Amino acid sequence: MGLNSSGPVCSWKGVSCDQENVIGLDASGLGLSGLIPDITIGKLENLESLDLSNNNITGLPSDFWSLGSLKFLNLSSNQISQTLPSNIGNFGLLETLDLSTNNFSGEIPDAISSLLSLQVLKLGSNGFESNIPIGILNCQSLVSIDMSSNKLIGTLPNGFFAALPKLKSLNIAGNGIQGRDSDFEGLGSSSITYLNISQNSFQGSVIGVFQQPLEVIDLSQNKFQGHISQVNYNSSFNWSNLIYLDLSENQLSGELFSNLSDAQNLKHLNLASNRFSAQPFPEISMLSDLEYLNLSETNLIGDIPSEILELTSLKTLDLSNNHLVSQIPLLCTKNLQILDVSYNNLSGGIPVSLLGRLPWMERFNFSYNNFTLCDSKFSPKTVQESFIGSLNSCPIAANPVLFRRKSHQDNGFKLAVALAVALVCLLVGLLFLAFGCRRKTRMWAVKQTSYKEEQILSGPFSFQTDSTTWVADVKLATSVPVVIFEKPLLNFTFADLLSATSHFDRGTLLAEGRFGPVYRGFLPGGIHVAVKVLVRGSTMTDQEAARELEHLGRIKHPNLVPLTGYCLAGDQRIAIYDYMENGNLQNLLHDLPLGVQTTEDWSTDTWEEDNNNGIQNVGSEGLLTTWRFRHKIALGTARALAFLHHGCSPPIIHRDVKASSVYLDSSLEPRLSDFGLAKIFGNGPEDELTRGSPGYVPPEFLQPETGSPKTPTPKSDVFGFGVILFELITGKKAVGDDYPDEKEANLVTWVRGLVRRNQGCRAIDPKIRGTGSDKQMEEALKIGYLCTADLPSKRPSMQQVVGILKDIDPSMSQ
Repeated sequence: MGLNSSGPVCSWKGVSCDQENVIGLDASGLGLSGLIPDITIGKLENLESLDLSNNNITGLPSDFWSLGSLKFLNLSSNQISQTLPSNIGNFGLLETLDLSTNNFSGEIPDAISSLLSLQVLKLGSNGFESNIPIGILNCQSLVSIDMSSNKLIGTLPNGFFAALPKLKSLNIAGNGIQGRDSDFEGLGSSSITYLNISQNSFQGSVIGVFQQPLEVIDLSQNKFQGHISQVNYNSSFNWSNLIYLDLSENQLSGELFSNLSDAQNLKHLNLASNRFSAQPFPEISMLSDLEYLNLSETNLIGDIPSEILELTSLKTLDLSNNHLVSQIPLLCTKNLQILDVSYNNLSGGIPVSLLGRLPWMERFNFSYNNFTLCDSKFSPKTVQESFIGSLNSCPIAANPVLFRRKSHQDNGFKLAVALAVALVCLLVGLLFLAFGCRRKTRMWAVKQTSYKEEQILSGPFSFQTDSTTWVADVKLATSVPVVIFEKPLLNFTFADLLSATSHFDRGTLLAEGRFGPVYRGFLPGGIHVAVKVLVRGSTMTDQEAARELEHLGRIKHPNLVPLTGYCLAGDQRIAIYDYMENGNLQNLLHDLPLGVQTTEDWSTDTWEEDNNNGIQNVGSEGLLTTWRFRHKIALGTARALAFLHHGCSPPIIHRDVKASSVYLDSSLEPRLSDFGLAKIFGNGPEDELTRGSPGYVPPEFLQPETGSPKTPTPKSDVFGFGVILFELITGKKAVGDDYPDEKEANLVTWVRGLVRRNQGCRAIDPKIRGTGSDKQMEEALKIGYLCTADLPSKRPSMQQVVGILKDIDPSMSQ
């Protein structure tokens, strides 16, 4: 190789000097090829900048690694085939290292730890193998890292983001890294704005990734799991910074982001191919800068909203493989290049403006819908490829093909006959309509307005479930108000509850609990609620019940299910709660099969079909298979009870603490439900509702009458919590499970016996054994032992329980 230049070296193009020393050499794109010989570049002892990119160089000289003054090195886009030697550590002053798009192989040497001044590291598109070296954590000046498209494995070094506070860009896409969600600890304290970890094997939750000030997030083609809506409550993330988001081809579930509308600078959104719950089209009208939108295979239902017309910058729109219905609304076709709505249930015609744009688009697909196509501009091949299943049916006047043959007399005659027959049929039809107009009109009116009339029918209203019949004795559905605490200006009525629950249809029934049936519903405005009908008779008047429900509605805590509102429909008290997406602990912990919801499970979203028509649930996907997560549920539930007992005035005694009263919200936080209801509907200290549920009833309620009333106390709730703690650690039900080598009839007596004999380790659930400290789990069993003491006076307060549980927090011990 050679530069073939004459004259002083410092006058050569691409050469820069400091007095007589060459300090910079730019030979990019000069067609250099082969192996760089020794005693050439290696002799430039003062060289600070070297750019040999975009050539055909195959190897480096042995003296290359002696260039200790280098600050900038770019060897990208060559054909260098060798391992990277540990001599790379000689470049102690290096600020930029670009070896991308070559054939480097082997491990990235740990000697990279010597590059303390390194700011930009580009190793992408090579054959580097093994783990990312831990020595990279020493390079605390790094601003940008690109190791994409290699053969890297393992995980990110522990403390990766915390060790690199200046890091703004990380690209490790296209490797085999087996990452965990714990790898992103410290991400929030970094300066990172660009994160691309696509095409790896990361798994776990994505919530730790959403940290400010990220602008680009690409997590596609990994194994991330969990309910995506948990990100909605990550208040530290600034959605307005986000420009690019790709979560496609993972195993995410639940409902889509509710705060997408805050991402008003978003240009690229791809959520395709996950396991989301069935849900309407997300709110995207505020995303006016959006250029790429892919919601393929996201389980969308309902219509495509007309607001999509407001996305004037849209270039790509993919809504394929969903359950969308109705017609395609008007789209802004000015910039549209790719459109795919295949595999839906769309119908009707394709908008004229869109048809006119199609010939100039890069790609489009309307196949496997119920469209009616009427356009002769498309070739048969295009129709066969992009309109599979569409009905090619055009009115005569709209089909120009029929007029191209009108010069032929036979065809003209046939056309005239066809028109005459059509006119005769039309006249006959009009005669029939004239005679039957009133009756038909009335029938149509009933058919079209029956749904609205159903909302204003006079009562009483009767509804039936498998186990009960309940009646709302109201005269007019629209005259009975529904109170929504945080939206007092919304004039909801019992008619809206009828509409939200499809007239309390069994199809919306989630469960039949102790107080009555629970229904799922959507109130106007998309308010997702669980409607609990309290069919048990109350001793309170309407005014007293309303006052108590409004008091309960003001009680807020991160670990309580919020009471959203209520309705007093005749004798029925109807409590309206926030909908809990992830179901309750009873069903999650004990893996009840779909359809066997004997407890108050509010969430059918917990259960999802896989591609093999099997049934999976969140519990079996591993949500509850770690000690750390079960401890989180125990601590959150304890905090809820401590708040009710010690943070409310007067204190609130729950009276029915059990696993089916503990729910997981969209961010997988435990929330206790039904607080205060027993007070409203209990008739006295002897009432069944004050006693608790089987397996959770404290001993003082089971003992023979001693002459003193069995009044619930905070210590009654403590006993119920102890049972839940036993369930979390053992994985067994409070009652109904078999206990090995024991004759005890319930969980409490079995576990207490083991703890007394110092054999608590035998009770630990095999699913969580090994996921944390066995000693911590045994300590937790001892806490449950204290909580389930026979004498209430021996049980700790819930404040004390919170303190003890915090002392054995597994997240603090790591």
